[in-house]
Amino acid sequence: MHKIANILAKLPKRLHERAKSHLHEIMRAETREVALQEWQRFEREYADKYPKAWACLDKDQADMLTLFDYPAAHWVHLRTSNAIESAFATVKARTKQTKGAGSRNAGLAMAFKLLEQAQKRWRKVNSAHLVRLVQAGVRFPDGKTRILPHPAADSAETIQPTENAILNPIHNI
Repeated sequence: MHKIANILAKLPKRLHERAKSHLHEIMRAETREVALQEWQRFEREYADKYPKAWACLDKDQADMLTLFDYPAAHWVHLRTSNAIESAFATVKARTKQTKGAGSRNAGLAMAFKLLEQAQKRWRKVNSAHLVRLVQAGVRFPDGKTRILPHPAADSAETIQPTENAILNPIHNI
């Protein structure tokens, strides 16, 4: 949302609806390849006439397409900043109510307690079982979570995932 708003601010109002639609196509792409095609479409349409809008989008391409290295089930969480914003909104609302936190230590203690209470209502990450693999550095090309060969593959051997394969995954599969 923030990136889209920054780009739209550099375009004339009459183009906002169309540009926003193009940006959503990039954001909701099924694969990195489709996202890059949409990226190029946006470039063809806006780069020459609106270089500031194009530069705003293009400078963060690597960061914005990083989500394709994570499980597709996690993409919904990666596309939003709600988890961060909602946590700090709780703290901000309380500090406004109390007209400041007093001392630094009192502010830290209040923020800690508020966040501790707020986390009880947080929703779990989709496919939470994949978080350990993400932390271990496993890449999921285009969000695919099948990282081991399927047992019905062409070879006569059946490959069974082992505990060691899960605890010590091979990077960049």
